[in-house]
Amino acid sequence: MTLVLTASQLERLVDRPATIAAVSRVFAEIAAGEASQPGPTSMATDAGTGRYILMSALSDATGTAAVKLLADVPDNARRGLPTQRSSILVVDRADGEPVALLHGGVPTRVRTAAASAVATDVLARADSRVLGLVGAGALAREHVAALSGVRSFERLVVWSRTRASAEALAADIAWGGEVDVASGVRDVFDAADVVCTLTPSVAPIVSGGWLRPGQHVNVVGARPRADEREVDGETMRRASVWVDDRATAETKSGDLLLAVAEGAVALDDVVGTIGETIAGRVRGRRDDAEITLFDSVGIGAQDLAIADLLVRAARERGIGTEIDLGA
Repeated sequence: MTLVLTASQLERLVDRPATIAAVSRVFAEIAAGEASQPGPTSMATDAGTGRYILMSALSDATGTAAVKLLADVPDNARRGLPTQRSSILVVDRADGEPVALLHGGVPTRVRTAAASAVATDVLARADSRVLGLVGAGALAREHVAALSGVRSFERLVVWSRTRASAEALAADIAWGGEVDVASGVRDVFDAADVVCTLTPSVAPIVSGGWLRPGQHVNVVGARPRADEREVDGETMRRASVWVDDRATAETKSGDLLLAVAEGAVALDDVVGTIGETIAGRVRGRRDDAEITLFDSVGIGAQDLAIADLLVRAARERGIGTEIDLGA
């Protein structure tokens, strides 16, 4: 039987601490060769601007394989529709039986923030107390929830292109400390120990000259396209850079690839993956003055990890619809 889970059902099943642990574990699995993480396949034709991206993974620990089909359709903005839509199919690795089909929106949002939380836990200074957000949408809210679990932040500084969005987040976010709305992106970098960039920018909105010694940056928001980015080449040059997966970053990260094209960095300058650091195969932060940066493109292993959690929780709680696809 195949379990089908809708977006509203998945919202009820989210366990953020468990997701952070699962994402950390699968990162380490990849580094140890216990999970397979192929590079993504991106499909497009001249018939439209949309790209259709296959993100897959296979894990020994979960006993499953998973593939997400991500439809990245910028033209949906003028249609009043989500610009990204996705579905995740999970199968049993032993016999190939379809285990579950999940709406991709909730898992993608939650696992993306979990990956930033893992990177922050691994790379940010232990005494980081100010969290900065560049962007104030649903992903920003999710990052506050996730990163609060790995550092004792006391102040939140948020900026959005639409000030009303930043003020709305500041007004109703579940946050026990001080919240400030910044007038500009630079104000966030001037204040924060950890910064998350969470906008669908196609051109840099972050200048490397704003980075301060000891800062940690999670670069998250740009679409998985080689010609779109949030940060400039100087940002990548000044920081020590880690990625979620080399093959994915080297084909889909505009933040990295455009910096390489400009001569600001080389692909070999990437320190390693977060999983390699967790597994002790590459170094982490050297000292309190080092600027660290996690270039998050998103990989299928993250989808597999959270899908496994959600499917197990759904079956325990009797949530979802079981369908016999072979009938």
